[in-house]
Amino acid sequence: MRILHTMLRVGDLQRSIDFYTQVLGMKLLHTTRRPEQKYDLAFVGYGGNPEHAEIELTYNYGVDKYDLGSAFGHVAIGVPDVAATCEAVRSRAQQLGGAITREAGPVKGGTTVIAFITDPDGYKIELIQRAA
Repeated sequence: MRILHTMLRVGDLQRSIDFYTQVLGMKLLHTTRRPEQKYDLAFVGYGGNPEHAEIELTYNYGVDKYDLGSAFGHVAIGVPDVAATCEAVRSRAQQLGGAITREAGPVKGGTTVIAFITDPDGYKIELIQRAA
């Protein structure tokens, strides 16, 4: 078994595609329009299935905002240098509706360097420092 994708409901599909591709460097892998069912999908990631997990961005027609609740935590992305990644994405994230919400630094009680970014819909993305 393996994780294939994680689905996030978004309020503006193009805004989310722009954020994930232009800020986080993902590729737009494919899209699906379902006007009769009143939703559109976009799959983004660093590579496609089955080699890589993807993020499925789902736009339900007429819904521009969701209550994220308190159950969902975050999506984690490994990067070689968290501080450098924060600096590289800072202005672009703000231009596209995201923000860095926790600067690079060690995780509480440990030494792993992390940071957090939010996407335009408020979903949290954790950056975790990993060797290349």
